[in-house]
Amino acid sequence: MAGAIASRMSFSSLKRKQPKTFTVRIATMDAEMEFSCEVKWKGKDLFDLVCRTLGLRETWFFGLQYTIKDTVAWLKMDKKVLDHDVPTEEPKTFHFLAKFYPENAEEELVQEITQHLFFLQVKKQILDEKIYCPPEASVLLASYAVQAKYGDYDPNVHKRGFLAQEELLPKRVINLYQMTPEMWEERITAWYAEHRGRARDEAEMEYLKIAQDLEMYGVNYFAIRNKKGTELLLGVDALGLHIYDPDNRLTPKISFPWNEIRNISYSDKEFTIKPLDKKIDVFKFNSSKLRVNKLILQLCIGNHDLFMRRRKADSLEVQQMKAQAREEKARKQMERQRLAREKQMREEAERTRDELERRLMQLKEEATMANEALMRSEETADLLAEKAQITEEEAKLLAQKAAEAEQEMQRIKATAIRTEEEKRLMEQKVLEAEMLALKMAEESERRAKEADQLKQDLQEARESERRAKQKLLEITSKSSYTSMNSSTTALPTDLPSFNLISESLSFDFKDTDMKRLSMEIEKEKVEYMEKSKHLQEQLNELKTEIEALKLKERETALDILHNENASRGNSKHNTIKKLTLQSTKSRVAFFEEL
Repeated sequence: MAGAIASRMSFSSLKRKQPKTFTVRIATMDAEMEFSCEVKWKGKDLFDLVCRTLGLRETWFFGLQYTIKDTVAWLKMDKKVLDHDVPTEEPKTFHFLAKFYPENAEEELVQEITQHLFFLQVKKQILDEKIYCPPEASVLLASYAVQAKYGDYDPNVHKRGFLAQEELLPKRVINLYQMTPEMWEERITAWYAEHRGRARDEAEMEYLKIAQDLEMYGVNYFAIRNKKGTELLLGVDALGLHIYDPDNRLTPKISFPWNEIRNISYSDKEFTIKPLDKKIDVFKFNSSKLRVNKLILQLCIGNHDLFMRRRKADSLEVQQMKAQAREEKARKQMERQRLAREKQMREEAERTRDELERRLMQLKEEATMANEALMRSEETADLLAEKAQITEEEAKLLAQKAAEAEQEMQRIKATAIRTEEEKRLMEQKVLEAEMLALKMAEESERRAKEADQLKQDLQEARESERRAKQKLLEITSKSSYTSMNSSTTALPTDLPSFNLISESLSFDFKDTDMKRLSMEIEKEKVEYMEKSKHLQEQLNELKTEIEALKLKERETALDILHNENASRGNSKHNTIKKLTLQSTKSRVAFFEEL
């Protein structure tokens, strides 16, 4: 009895100790995951679990986003998940997204998974028109997106219409031109074909390198008012704080780099920015909601920290990650080269096989034709022989008739005709007999000549037959030799040279390997500069080509602003550079007076 009571108590105590949990759904850009979380978990516990599941180490760029009362919010790392203003129903949904953007994607994004998540997010923002992208650049970006998804262009596989179901261009771009989907596909495919040889991660990085130069890339916009109550837009990004006119999100009116800002704080809806130069007065602005001020502060702190970190030596963790990435890149490059060699050898073997098969078919056709010619020659020879025999017989018959006519003439001459009339008639018959004999002789001579000609034709036909037989014999011997070669050059399933390559492949990268890789990187930089120039020429060419098809009345305000900036030669980076040439004090004063 006592034992039963003790066991029940032990079971109840275990039941009480079991932690309470709740279900969370995490949506990334290309997948969804569900986790069971303990109620005591903080935001960092859940965030770390997601990063471990994804194999992501560059965690500082990302966060868990949710929406509350039509306002975007991010999960705080040091606060319990359930203490956030999240819906009560389960599963509680968070979006794993990039919260902060790099200044230079190629230098800062190390892991392939990081690049991929950024690529998917930026691509979606461009297609959803949260980032403005000009038409010609949209086509180029679409071609890199296709390369990342489909690999190298193959005209036998990627036939007309293979992009029909793909969303590759912003709707604004499609509506701006009188162009059919087939016309857009043709232009995208033309560039897609030029990206041959790029792996998925390389194509995605090229996409990001182009996208990061777009004016709205990585900028979070917030509606604010200055002291005078003027409605403005605050833009927060990796470079600093920017002030925009509400009707122009492309070109900032004022910019404050992070290295000029000492402190940021807010009280209720009022935000205060303290410049690094203590002699300069602080400047303030008001936002619409307290919740928005919290979000602005989070983005400012995170971007400022990353801005300062980029300008210091890499941490040991980042150095290790970059070293691993370089080794992985070198390994992949060697693997791609090996595969390229294998592919080239296979293609050459296939081409040789196809050529031999083609040659064999050609020889077979020649043999068939020679055989048919031989049969025709034999038939012709038989016909000529038969005709010659008939002609000979006809000539003999004619000769016999001529002899008989001659005998009849002699007999008539010898016969005495008593009367003149009989003599005249006899003479007439003799004359006719002589003419008939002459005709018979001529016909006999003609037939004899014809028989001689037929004999000559028969001899030539037999000579042709002999030559045809000889050629058939030669072709037959060639065909057997070709068949032997074809069997020896058939496509191998396992080429010995590939095994040697595989056996000699080493992942222990020495100094010589890294020096060679460095030289290749330098070479790639030079090639990239040349490609950039070529790329700009292509973009201008495409812009000129489709300009005639543009419907001017459908241009948006951003299209017009972008065209004005392009005509003035303004770009994202040189605009910010020009703005920061002025003193901080004058920029603060200008902001106050807007």
